[in-house]
This record gives sequence, C-alpha cells and structure tokens, in this order.
Amino acid sequence: MQVSEEESKPSPFLDLIISIIVPSVILMKFSDEDSLGPTMGLIVALAFPIGWGLYELVQNRRRNYVALLGIVSVLLTGGIGLLKIDAQWLAVKEAAIPLILGIGVLVANKLGFPLVRKLLFNPKLMNVDRIEDALQKKNTKAEFEKKLDHANFYFAGTFLFSAIMNYALAKIIVTSESGTSEFNAELGKMTLLSYPVIAIPSTIMMLAIFYFIWRTVNRLTGLTLEQVMVGAEEDEDKKTESQNQS
Repeated sequence: MQVSEEESKPSPFLDLIISIIVPSVILMKFSDEDSLGPTMGLIVALAFPIGWGLYELVQNRRRNYVALLGIVSVLLTGGIGLLKIDAQWLAVKEAAIPLILGIGVLVANKLGFPLVRKLLFNPKLMNVDRIEDALQKKNTKAEFEKKLDHANFYFAGTFLFSAIMNYALAKIIVTSESGTSEFNAELGKMTLLSYPVIAIPSTIMMLAIFYFIWRTVNRLTGLTLEQVMVGAEEDEDKKTESQNQS
C-alpha cells in the first residue's frame, strides 16, 4: 500500500525533539570529560539531526533541498568543532546559509521563478484558478503580480532576519575554544535558543506574508476567505448544512 504524502510527513513536534532538544541536551549535559567527552559528545549530538535529515530524504523519495541544506549545515558545524577551527567561523557559517537562501530567493524571482508563489500562492492552499479568473475579469492581474513581487522581497527579508539573528546569537553565546566541552555546551545553548529567538519570529513573518497575499487577493478580486482558501468553502457549506438540519 502506498503511503500518501500527508501520512509520510513527519510531526513538527518530533522534528523539534530530534533536531533541537536532544542534541542540545547532549551538548550541554553529556559533553564533559566525565561523560562522553567533547569530541564524542559532539559526534553523538550531531548524529541526531544528520540521521533525521537522511531519514527525511529517504522517506520522501525525492529531492528535499531543505533537508540536504540542513545536513550540510550540521556537517559544517561538526567540522568546526572536530577540527578545532576558530569559533568565530561558526557565526559566519550560521549567517551565511540563510543569507545565501535569501539571495537565492531574489535571484529565482528575477529568473521568473518566484518562490513565494510556490510556497504560499499555490493550488494546495488557494483556489488559484478562481483567483486568476477574478483578476482577469477585474483587469487587476498586473497589479497582483507586482504585489507578489513585493511578497517575494518580504520572503527574502525573513532570511536576512535569520542571518542577522544567527550571527548575533553565535557571537554572543559561543565564545569558548572549539573542541572543548565548554564550546559544546555553548553550542547546545545556542541551538536551543535558536528556536524561540529565530524560528518562531520567522514563522510569524511567514504568516504575515500569507496574510498580505490574502488581503491583496481580497482587495483586487472581491473574493471572500472561504472562496479563496482550498476546502474552506466546503467546510462552510457543511457547517451551514449542519446548522440547518439542527
């Protein structure tokens, strides 16, 4: 029996535990000389996100660039610790990856592949055909495309925010020499703090961009939220039918 994409999609909570919480605990609590030691502690801690990323690649059975990038990022972090490279390069690495992603978003937009369209304005989330028809009828298609360009710039801005915060967090927290138990503990603390300090604000920004797109669609087409969102109109009809029956 073939597993659907929705069924094979991992739980965000499980992802948080394996990729963030478990490695952070190992780095902070089990990397001293009385436990695993700095080298083995780092290897064991980073084995969790690397293994999880590889699992996602195999499970999805298709190219997953996010998982690949995550694996590369973890390997670079491990390389800095295991090779005892100056810890300042950790901050550079932490900032470089989201910065490269943000530049990639802008370049892709220039080449005619706006990623915000693929992520937010797509048939899985919105009734794209209905929206396109309404835009054509109201002759607002060109204005909508400009607004999508703006949304794409905002999307790139979320990566710039991540780059700045990643750099600041690494510079402030990770100050010990790499290859030491102190370095591991600071790396664990940075990893743990990255979720509330960076991931949550970035998610809020993404929701704000989605709201911007929805408000633009509503203003330029006159369509309601139920008419725009996939499945929302059916849910509303079922709710109305249930109320009528009762």
